[in-house]
Amino acid sequence: MKLKRLQAALGHGFRRPELLRQALTHRSFGSPHNERLEFLGDSVLNCVVAGALYNRFSSIKEGELSRLRASLVRQEALAEIARTLNLGECLQLGEGELKSGGAQRPSILADALEAIFGAIYVEAGFDAVRDVVERLYEPTMSRIDPSDSGKDPKTALQEVLQGRRLPLPRYGLLATRGEAHAQEFEVECAIADLGIRSTGIGPSRRIAEQQAAQRALAEIKP
Repeated sequence: MKLKRLQAALGHGFRRPELLRQALTHRSFGSPHNERLEFLGDSVLNCVVAGALYNRFSSIKEGELSRLRASLVRQEALAEIARTLNLGECLQLGEGELKSGGAQRPSILADALEAIFGAIYVEAGFDAVRDVVERLYEPTMSRIDPSDSGKDPKTALQEVLQGRRLPLPRYGLLATRGEAHAQEFEVECAIADLGIRSTGIGPSRRIAEQQAAQRALAEIKP
């Protein structure tokens, strides 16, 4: 039943269900596992996202397209899509990974989603996997602002401060909460010369820093 719901959410019904099961099998569970399919899916995903960006945004330059693609195929973005598919409940994990919360670990979710893309490619070819990827990414693609540089908040904040000849921000960890498999990090971004202290919270320190930088950017007057 779970696999049927997953296929419905993907918009692709597997004629070879063993490929889907392999894509959902972590190496801790046994063989055949999903690492080879993940390798293939990673390449297919990059190609599809690059093509979608190229076709959708004719005015964006190569460097900006590259940054956008990187942001769309990064681990956190893939894990977010995987969570909307409830992918974690379909994974086959070893006992140790299950106990440590592997079903919700971003790296495992991202790898499994890429493996699914690889499995679709093996079974049905490029057009089929392109349709699935473009459908899953449509909500994110529709929110992209072509006038945005595509830079992550930390990079954008650094460039703004350098343009004003100000010292770079300082990031500090304020708190870590939760169990090891589901931790939450709270980080502060401090810009002393502007009197700005913004905070960010996320499932990793990097994500929390990006959120804090985004809030700091919002406080800086043009």
